[in-house]
Amino acid sequence: LWLDPHHAVGPDHLAFVSHAHADHSARHAHLLCTPATRELLAIRLPGKRQEIVLDFHLPTSLAELLWKSTSDVPDVRITLLPAGHVLGSAMILMESGCRSLLYTGDFKLKPGRKSEHCHPHPADVLLMETTFGKAQYTLPPIESVVEDILSFCRETLALNQTPVLLAYSLGKAQELLGLLHGACLPIRLTRHVEQITRVYESFGFTFPDYSKWSSGDNRGHVIIAPPSVKREALRQDLYPARFAMVTGWALDSSARYRLGTDAVFPVSDHADFPDLVELVQQVRPKHVYTMHGFADEFAAHLRSLNYQSTALSKQKQMQLALDDASTIRPPRRR
Repeated sequence: LWLDPHHAVGPDHLAFVSHAHADHSARHAHLLCTPATRELLAIRLPGKRQEIVLDFHLPTSLAELLWKSTSDVPDVRITLLPAGHVLGSAMILMESGCRSLLYTGDFKLKPGRKSEHCHPHPADVLLMETTFGKAQYTLPPIESVVEDILSFCRETLALNQTPVLLAYSLGKAQELLGLLHGACLPIRLTRHVEQITRVYESFGFTFPDYSKWSSGDNRGHVIIAPPSVKREALRQDLYPARFAMVTGWALDSSARYRLGTDAVFPVSDHADFPDLVELVQQVRPKHVYTMHGFADEFAAHLRSLNYQSTALSKQKQMQLALDDASTIRPPRRR
């Protein structure tokens, strides 16, 4: 059983795909995911494969999932739990006897408007993503950020220019669209953002009115596009236009210059630093393994809080806490 492997695994292995972002999925022959992730993968990563689809909160034995006799498969119970990251994103809880392990994948503890709410579960071992694993990555209240985004859009439109909000086509774009609900702004979505938004709607999520972007006269509209869009071509089509990136990395002081946009707004579908700590407190693990982002730094922070914690895929530097510096003797002079 592989957890979000980056490279495709063959039919003799089972790959758990926590969500449909490209960095967590590959062309696996045999995968486990939620119903929404299956629908999104059909768009983002089409192809033939064997898919095991499991609903949230439905404990199932590994043998039952694989349709094999219990003698051939370890006695492990698997439950998928909402991760709050994007539509269909899941944590996986594995239990065997009195032992348990929770793998988060990407997650967000703060309730999002356009994703299932995160639902962690206590476990002995916690494997967690730590994208924003430093204290400087503490997101401001979303209400104030929305006001800033609306001000940017309205000021740009008042200048007879086109505001372009850059957000990942899966997750961030739909969250952003939801945040603009009630603002009475005419919104257009680029093709792939619109395609993904239709999947959200098929799972019961509602959005403010929008239309599909097409080359031509888009004056007077707010455009939501992925960061990967060919920006210069879009700029020529929308001229004059102003671009803003919607990302948690907006908390970096150099973000606007590094990203080459007119503005940046700190909205993320990842847990910020306080939520990373809160998750550990809710899960109450005996050991934490950290992955991605600032894994080393967050593991060290957890150790300062008396959690056993190890950063994966890093060279290990042993740490020794010395509470009483007076016990350290200076070297003897020769």
